[in-house]
Parts: sequence; C-alpha cells; structure tokens
Amino acid sequence: MPDLSGLPVSELLELDRRHVWHPYGPMPGRVDPLVVESASGVRLRMADGSGELVDGMSSWWSAIHGYNHPVLNEAAREQLGRMSHVMFGGLTHEPAVRLAKLLVDMSPEGLEHVFLADSGSVSVEVAVKMCLQYWRSLGRTGKQRLLTWRGGYHGDTWQPMSVCDPEGGMHDLWSGILPRQVFVDAPPAEYDESYADQLRGAIERHADELAAVIVEPVVQGAGGMRFHSPAYLRVLREACDAHDVLLVFDEIATGFGRTGTMFAAEHAGVTPDVMCVGKALTGGYMTMAATLCTPRVADGISRGEVPVLAHGPTFMGNPLAASVACASIGLLLAQDWLAEVERIGTGLREGLAPARELAGVRDVRVLGAIGVVQLDHEVDMKAATDAAVREGVWLRPFRDLVYTMPPYVTGDEDVARIARAVCAAAREG
Repeated sequence: MPDLSGLPVSELLELDRRHVWHPYGPMPGRVDPLVVESASGVRLRMADGSGELVDGMSSWWSAIHGYNHPVLNEAAREQLGRMSHVMFGGLTHEPAVRLAKLLVDMSPEGLEHVFLADSGSVSVEVAVKMCLQYWRSLGRTGKQRLLTWRGGYHGDTWQPMSVCDPEGGMHDLWSGILPRQVFVDAPPAEYDESYADQLRGAIERHADELAAVIVEPVVQGAGGMRFHSPAYLRVLREACDAHDVLLVFDEIATGFGRTGTMFAAEHAGVTPDVMCVGKALTGGYMTMAATLCTPRVADGISRGEVPVLAHGPTFMGNPLAASVACASIGLLLAQDWLAEVERIGTGLREGLAPARELAGVRDVRVLGAIGVVQLDHEVDMKAATDAAVREGVWLRPFRDLVYTMPPYVTGDEDVARIARAVCAAAREG
C-alpha cells in the first residue's frame, strides 16, 4: 500500500490530477484543488503551510457543529468498539432504532416511519419509489409522474435528476432521456395569488397522472439559492389533498435548523406525506440520509401485490453513521441552536450589506444561517475563490452565486470575516 503522508504537496496534486475525478470537474483536472491537512472547529488547515481557512460552506452544508468535535469523535470511537457495520436485512441494532425515534420525534407531526439511506440523492430515489409504489399498490398505475417547480435541485442520480430544472440546470445534458415530469414556473419570493393559482391549476390538470409533487421547501438550494414564501407550501398541501396527490418535501439542505426552524416545513405549519433529510444528519462526519413517510404511505404499499418497499442499500442503517447522527442531533437539541442561527443571520445581514453597492450584484439575501450574493453574470470561480482565500475563507461559488452557509459554531468575528470574503469574491468574480 502506498504511503503518501510525507509526500510534497506538488507531487500529491500531480497524483490527484492523474487519478482523482472531482465533482463537477473534467478528467484530468484543469484547476488544482487546495489540499487540506486537517480541520478543527471552523478552520481548515492547508497542507502547503499557508495557514488556515475559515470554512464558510460547512462542507456542502453538512458540518453544522464544525470539525473534530469531541462529542461526535467520542460517539464514533465508542461505536467502533462495538461494531462499525452489520447488514440491516433481517438484523437491527440500537443506534438505528434510536435514530429513527429521534427523527420521528423532531419531525413534523404525522411522519412516523423512517427508511435509512446512503445519501441525500438516494433518499430522494427512495421517496419517489415510495410514491410510485403507493399508487401501484392501490391499482392506480397511471399515476407515474412528478410535478415540481423550476429552479430546483434534488440530486445527481436518475429520478432526482428528472425533477431538477430541465433548462439551464446541471442535468440538461440528459433531457429527452430522463423521465418526463411536469414543471411549473419557479416560485416568486413573495406570495402571489396568481402564482398560487398556477400551482393549483397544474395539480388539478395532471392529477390523474401525478404520483406526487416534490419541492424544496422555502429554500431552493443548488438550483439557485432562491427563497420563496412558505405560503406556497400550504397551497401545495391543500391542492394535493384536494386532488389525491402525494406531497414530498426535500429537506436535505434545509433540515436541522438551517432556515431558522428545525425543518423548513415548520415555516408553513404543514406536514408532507414524505420527507427527505441528509447532509447535516451526521454533522458532516459521514454519509447518511433518511426518507420519512406517514402511515398512509406505508400502509398503502403494504396492501399491494408486492407488499414490501423493494430497496435495500448494503450500508443501510450503518451503526457507525447512526451513532454519530444521534450524537449530532443530541448536540443540536442540547443547545439554543435557534439563537445561534439567528446570530449568524444577523452577522451576515450586516456584513453582506456593502455588497449591494458593488457593480454586477443583482441581489443580496439572507435567511436563517444562509447568505447569498447573486451576480448579474456567471461567476469567475477561480477569481472569486482566490479573493475569498486572500481573506482567509473557504467558499465555493457557482453559476451566478457567491454564498455561504457557515457552521453554527462560527463566532461573530469569523462570521464577519466570511461576509468580507463573500463581498471580495463578488467584487473579483
């Protein structure tokens, strides 16, 4: 086995270029990534000796407690001493049962059953499969399509790609091959009754073929970091109930406090039939997600000719991930997480205000612990990233956006530094 621990950074990057395929990048790579040696708190230590960067991304929105947290480290060590994995088919274990109970207790009322998955994208696959199989079990085999609004993003596997924005999204390469879903316009930021009527009308017209409506509640994430009125979620709930369509909320990015409520559905006071969670579930320690559903969905599937949900990932219910997830949720609930999220939001509002005066800036918006600067042009990722790094911050701009989702443990000075870096990235990008 090769030992690369003492390898110079330049040689490590050469091997990376030759062998490692990075997300949303070409092979071989054309831009060298930064090499991280270690991480602690909200800081990433660089392997080239250049120092540390404050992480403004929570490692793609997952590391809400920061890095190397003693409580999460201990949960992982303790579980490793028992078992790191055991198959979930025909077996169960306390960490998985405890996690399911925690998720049921903290989720919107009525979500009582939990299917543990490998990743957020897989949890969406499972959600779609649940909805399709529910209607098949009831003999309504024509209900096979999904309705969603434009500007969404639900993952990179097959069914999730089909409900991402088909025009201008990162999956438009597959248009014509993916399942053809029903799309309505992207939701406006403020409540608009004419748009609500558009939602109602689309659901009514397509009710006979719709298995479900699937949306990201309140915040559309990687599709554009757009915010919308929670009232639209109530419109969807009422229209789905009126026309016998299931409702799915993808809370992978919004769950566990990010928007200022534990789950974004709480902004509207509604419960979906199916809900997906992931990302922050394990505090960023390892991959795990979950699909929750109501008894209606589970009972419907159980009454079918095939009374089981035919899905079973090898690492489903992984006890190591489940134990860390329980510890992460416990850590969240044991603190005044809402005050921390509001504190970060206040810091971002103040720190990002100067960006409104920059040339090329279209919009500045903050919700919960999310800060977004939207440009009127495609961001120059290298120039924007370099500008942020000069400020001592790690950001990952994309499309026309420079944004941040800091860990909840980020102190006020570091929030201010992140905001300065976002402004610098917007100015240079």
